[in-house]
Amino acid sequence: MARDGRAVIILLSLLLVAMIASNTAIGSSDISPVDTVRIMVTAITEKLMIGNLLNIEKVWSDSQGTIIMNIRLPRVLLGALVGAALATAGCAMQGLLKNPMADPYIIGMSSGAGLGAALAFALMLPLQLLAFVTAAGSIFIVYNISRIGEKVPTETLLLAGIAVGFFLSSVTSFIIFLSQSPHQIIYWLMGGLWTANWDKVKITFLMILPGVFMLYRQSWNLNVMLLGEEQAQCMGVDIEKVKRSVLVFSSLVTAAAVSVSGIIGFVGLIIPHIMRIIVGPDHRILLPTSTLMGAIFLVFSDTIARTILESTDLPVGVVTAFFGAPFFIYLLRKRRKSIYA
Repeated sequence: MARDGRAVIILLSLLLVAMIASNTAIGSSDISPVDTVRIMVTAITEKLMIGNLLNIEKVWSDSQGTIIMNIRLPRVLLGALVGAALATAGCAMQGLLKNPMADPYIIGMSSGAGLGAALAFALMLPLQLLAFVTAAGSIFIVYNISRIGEKVPTETLLLAGIAVGFFLSSVTSFIIFLSQSPHQIIYWLMGGLWTANWDKVKITFLMILPGVFMLYRQSWNLNVMLLGEEQAQCMGVDIEKVKRSVLVFSSLVTAAAVSVSGIIGFVGLIIPHIMRIIVGPDHRILLPTSTLMGAIFLVFSDTIARTILESTDLPVGVVTAFFGAPFFIYLLRKRRKSIYA
């Protein structure tokens, strides 16, 4: 990994820590960033049972401590996890499909998660579990539809994903039409972190971490595959095994994120592309920097979502779409110019 790549990773890591600390302080209750850091450090040292080693004087109220530790911090951390997961999966999918306009939802995952959420609300079942199962199940269906013998052509995979996605979306629309509380389903589909708590942070972290690690292990293979599948095979890469691995772990990471946040678009599309412009196409650098930048971007977007209007907590999916849609148009125009140049 190049020295410049390591420098970018260190810089983004420091920026993420600063973003978590500063954005946890932002909210309707007036709590200063300094007091926010004091509250978090004190809570962490108490949790680790190492006492007040820094001799921090308690100048905050119990209610302020509860707001920071039980409301804001879990939401900020969950946003960081979801953003990191979507950006990592998007980066891996773009590398696999060799298409900068690919994202984690391109093969039907969002439609699968949406169907699970609709069923959960309609049948009073566990939302996170059902959304995860249906999102992962949609990928299993797409993969088996697109498989030809032992191979999975990327064109067939994309077409199968689009077809399955439309079908699952139509089923979700039918359930919403019949539901007695359609607003809950529609609100969830818009994407948000309103229900964040420490249990969801822990579960999501444990679900996302192994998948992200396994995608990192495919960095070199994704680099070689940029040269073309024939060239990669000549260099000893098992193309179909790499495809299965990237698809499976991208799907699991995305399903874990979507199951707690709803459908948040554009993170997995724009973040890898931006980082590719900054650090280049080497996935050994591109994957971790996309992870960090995805976390930063979603924490920033969610802070806007919960503070831009005084009495309303916007779905964070609205904010990411506000940033992502113009960038997507830019990608389309750039791609069109390259085709007709």
